[in-house]
Amino acid sequence: MKLVRYGERGAEKPGLIDASGVLRDLSGEVKDITGATLSPDSIERLTALDADSLPTVPGEPRLGPPVRDIGKFMCIGLNYADHAAETGLDLPEHPILFMKATSAINGPNDDVVLPRGSKRSDWEVELGVVIGSTAKYVSEADALSHVAGYCTVNDVSERRFQGKLSGQWTKGKSCDTFGPVGPWLVTADEVADPQNLSLRCSVNGQTMQNGSTRTMVFTVAQIIAHLSELFTLHPGDIIATGTPPGVGMGMKPEPVYLKSGDVMELEVEGLGRQRQNVRMDP
Repeated sequence: MKLVRYGERGAEKPGLIDASGVLRDLSGEVKDITGATLSPDSIERLTALDADSLPTVPGEPRLGPPVRDIGKFMCIGLNYADHAAETGLDLPEHPILFMKATSAINGPNDDVVLPRGSKRSDWEVELGVVIGSTAKYVSEADALSHVAGYCTVNDVSERRFQGKLSGQWTKGKSCDTFGPVGPWLVTADEVADPQNLSLRCSVNGQTMQNGSTRTMVFTVAQIIAHLSELFTLHPGDIIATGTPPGVGMGMKPEPVYLKSGDVMELEVEGLGRQRQNVRMDP
């Protein structure tokens, strides 16, 4: 099942994409798509619905982030060996965790707005994992049972803010609009193996990233188990699990960064495509 939220920013309605690719309204079944909507019982009930009986949504409305009220937006750094190599950094012994402000969350096709002073903003296509049931001290073997579904994430990053303004990476990761999520949340039952998904990102039609979750240093299950040892993962929390090589800062002979007028297109296999126009904050 592909769950979506559609409509103007701040007034999105819940929906789903049926087997024919038609957007259907879920307002008669749930108020919105939140952590509560993603519980195993709720997902089972929604999956059992006759999608053809739901109202169709006319036109091509804006799609918002597929989950509302995300509690934690967690990101795993240097989780692809070839990406770590292009940055010149050693592979971590344990998953590197940083947080992305929830105020950065953006619709999948909304503009990405570069903050004032930005000269080194970069793209990062990632597999997003959305928690569906509370996870605390879970084993690696049981970890995936706590996943509601998966989505495409663009972990947009301002590299100067990230590395040169002191403090943690969060500074360069949390600018407004720097967290496009979606277009939809694909429930876990439709993703046979999260460790066998291709990821792609192009900028202005040129392929920059073309990788696979097969090359992750830490698997989705290992990440969830590790994080759950440190704090409770709640329904609706999202984890961006790292990016494959091909980011702008790693380009040779010179880094390439985003500028106003650029267009990013990203997708994770089976999880839908994003498209963002880039502009500078006036």
